[in-house]
Amino acid sequence: MTLPETIAVRYTEDEAEYISLRPIVRQTFRIDELVDMILSVTGKDAARIVQILNSGSVAYHGYRYWWKGFDAAEDDISSLLANFPDADPARRFIFEECRAVVIELGGTPPRHSFEISKAVAARRRFFQMRRFWDDLHSLARTKLPIYEHYSYARRADIFSTALAPAEAAQLDVGAKRRLPRALHASLAFLPEAARVLWVCPRRSP
Repeated sequence: MTLPETIAVRYTEDEAEYISLRPIVRQTFRIDELVDMILSVTGKDAARIVQILNSGSVAYHGYRYWWKGFDAAEDDISSLLANFPDADPARRFIFEECRAVVIELGGTPPRHSFEISKAVAARRRFFQMRRFWDDLHSLARTKLPIYEHYSYARRADIFSTALAPAEAAQLDVGAKRRLPRALHASLAFLPEAARVLWVCPRRSP
């Protein structure tokens, strides 16, 4: 069975538990664009992607997308997936390539997390010479982050650093001094944070 080249897709904001009154947008996706979006939910699981294409619906980044479901051969999907990146545990961590960090509490899944972009963390507050991004750089030099996985949602390799209580407390002090006050409430959990995830967009070959 040949995969369709394009699929008519509708989407609206995903409002759980009640009927959405948001406007519905219609758009035509290429098959690779639709699979790229589904990958963010499933990873490279051809069988699961086949199921979602058949069901005709997926939630992604706060939106619900749906289309007329269709059958797809798992072999065809596997061939298509060969064009997408794979996780690469041999990839070396390079701090300069990171564009954001996600700070997490413990638990599976994490009980709470907060993302800070480099653009925000690298700003200098008032007359301070040191930035919160500098605090993160110091952490990465002290404890080299380890490879976790490739994130299709972020189009980036993810590295992680486990935080000891003293390290979390030190980051908390730096955050209070160097990040905008508007972020302090969102980072109130920082003294109990369990790890930092480093978001490093994949470099071109």
